[in-house]
Amino acid sequence: MRILALEASTTSAKAMLYDTESRTYEEKIKAYGKMYDEEVLHDADKVFDCMAKIGRALAGGREISIISLSGTWHSVLLCDRRMRPATPVYPWSYTGAAPLCGRLREDAGFVEDYYQKTGCMVNATYPFFKLLSLREQGYDLKDYYIMGQGTYNTYRLTGERVASRCMISGTGLMNIHTREYDDEILKMAGIARSQLSRLTESNHTQPLSEEGARILGLRPGIPVIVANSDGGLNQIGVGAIKENVMTFSVGTSGAMRNSTAKPMIPKSPSTWCYLSPKGWLSGAATAGCCNCIDWFVEHVAAGKPDYSQLEQGEDKILDTPIFLPFLFGERCPGWNDKRGGGFAGLKAGHDIKDMYRGVQQGILFNLYHCYRLLTEVAGEPEKIKLSGGILHSRVWTQMCADIFGKEMEIDQSKQSSLMGAVILAREIIGDLKDISDYEPSVKATVRPDMARNERYRKQFERYLQMYTSMEQE
Repeated sequence: MRILALEASTTSAKAMLYDTESRTYEEKIKAYGKMYDEEVLHDADKVFDCMAKIGRALAGGREISIISLSGTWHSVLLCDRRMRPATPVYPWSYTGAAPLCGRLREDAGFVEDYYQKTGCMVNATYPFFKLLSLREQGYDLKDYYIMGQGTYNTYRLTGERVASRCMISGTGLMNIHTREYDDEILKMAGIARSQLSRLTESNHTQPLSEEGARILGLRPGIPVIVANSDGGLNQIGVGAIKENVMTFSVGTSGAMRNSTAKPMIPKSPSTWCYLSPKGWLSGAATAGCCNCIDWFVEHVAAGKPDYSQLEQGEDKILDTPIFLPFLFGERCPGWNDKRGGGFAGLKAGHDIKDMYRGVQQGILFNLYHCYRLLTEVAGEPEKIKLSGGILHSRVWTQMCADIFGKEMEIDQSKQSSLMGAVILAREIIGDLKDISDYEPSVKATVRPDMARNERYRKQFERYLQMYTSMEQE
């Protein structure tokens, strides 16, 4: 049997074709490219078409047993009554709701109540606040269907408005305890349940429609698993459904997640809590990771990086400028979507290599700051699974292990969320008894240099001083 996994990630479309008999797979990835002048915005149809095109290139004309969909948390768009996109897609990285969230955060009671109910912060990341912002811009929300990119992709392939609870738990519209849309939150937004996709479990399937079959070059009727979040599927793909295993992704953005048997929501808002395809996830997320690297390469290194040159001098830990990686606002730990980033402690003697190393350190210091908060809630993990664009750099990967002072496992498959989508499909078709039984092949284990860890700890204290003294707007 063959499984087709399709993913609409933050910057690219991805596809994996998996053969259950040979246990082999093929992959394709294609970047979206720029869609709007405001680069963070997406075009729902262009994203879907890009994803469908590489899916067709992999699987078109072959016999496919099941299709599994993956997408990012926190995106939202409005569709008209004919299900045509009426707005761009506002992904997690869109911070247009920051002024509104700033006003709402002045009410400490609302912040705590909302957090305890949804597991989400009052922050521009979340679709609920993007919707409130759109209403302020003049959109009459009751006139539209409300979708995310993942649920829109599900609709385009099946003709049905259905969404997994896993995906919707990242919208800020769902009560994490009841696992249903929250009536008070919907009332505040001025929207009805009928405008939202019907909630389903993560293993729910809908048949591939005639239109979806034509687009993918496949036969109609193939079961399509509703879109689940790439974060939740990543947890499956690296074998981290079990407790005490942390997934740690350093990609366009950063995230670390622990599987838990019940919702873990601390009294003071800090870490987030969403549903995974199996159970719950406690985690922390940052806005600035490889996107900060891309910014540096384009605007400082003039778009012509020689990474082997830029990464020289990696032993100069303490003589490196501090970089605050909040070019795209702040998610965890402070959830200040107005916070800006940049260099601190930059001296005339520093060169471009020192600055680049500072960017790499600053990204990881932000993540380590989050890690310390997350482990206060969920405890120290026994195992950490590292993934994402960071793996393209041996130096940066080693720096990560050194800063955290922890071993980092790297799995054979780099596309963990796609593999998670495949594993979920394998369970549904009976090729795997339980997804918790899945153990991925480990490609390498990165071990920390504890002498360097001591120096990074001193540099981290400098980072914290800069972070806490930074002006709070």
